[in-house]
Amino acid sequence: MLHHFGKYLFFLFSLVRRGESVRVIIDKAFDEAILIGINSVFIVGVVSFFIGAVTCVQVSYNLVSAFIPRSTIGYMVREMTILEFAPTVIGIVLAGKVGSSMASGLGTMQITEQVDALEVMGINAASYLVVPRILAALFMFPMLVVIAMFLSILGGFLAGTLTGQITAQEYIAGIRTDFIPYNIGFALIKSIVFAFLISSISSFRGFNTSGGALEVGEASTGAVTDSVIAILVADFVLANLLL
Repeated sequence: MLHHFGKYLFFLFSLVRRGESVRVIIDKAFDEAILIGINSVFIVGVVSFFIGAVTCVQVSYNLVSAFIPRSTIGYMVREMTILEFAPTVIGIVLAGKVGSSMASGLGTMQITEQVDALEVMGINAASYLVVPRILAALFMFPMLVVIAMFLSILGGFLAGTLTGQITAQEYIAGIRTDFIPYNIGFALIKSIVFAFLISSISSFRGFNTSGGALEVGEASTGAVTDSVIAILVADFVLANLLL
């Protein structure tokens, strides 16, 4: 584990040791942002909507005391969505979709010697291929998390009102109760940290692939596994530091 962590740190250092042109990096980052962001909106939307809907129904099921107002359902959906579900669950979903794509793409370039061709031309392949992916992830993940927050709360609203668990007025009153704006900032900080971990770990896995198609698949699987573990550890650390 320490050996791989050391290689990971050296990999991060290689990204900035001899950087490419800022204009080239930015242009490639916008291309990657489209692939990461636009192609992930559908899965993020579906997962977020139904997470909010299920949360609303389950909170309502467990809210059996007549002394607790029904608006608590909206309050719980909001808090669970902002603090945990939107940044963390969506981060895990994106680790599976975006992380595996990054690892397999870079792994394929590595085994087909495209990375070596870039190095022969005097290009820092690590900086040219990886930095735009990291920048795109840092830019797009917070936006996807904001979309996830909105759709999750909307999913809870529709599930609660259409099934008769809660009225629209009670739900809206709940999501407006004791709102703390800092929680939004905390969720966005988490999304940025998760974006860096997913993009850098997945790129590291793909960039260090050797062999053939089987090894590319292993790199993709390893990237998802390592990213998910890193997300959960970072989630615990950030919660202790920032809350």
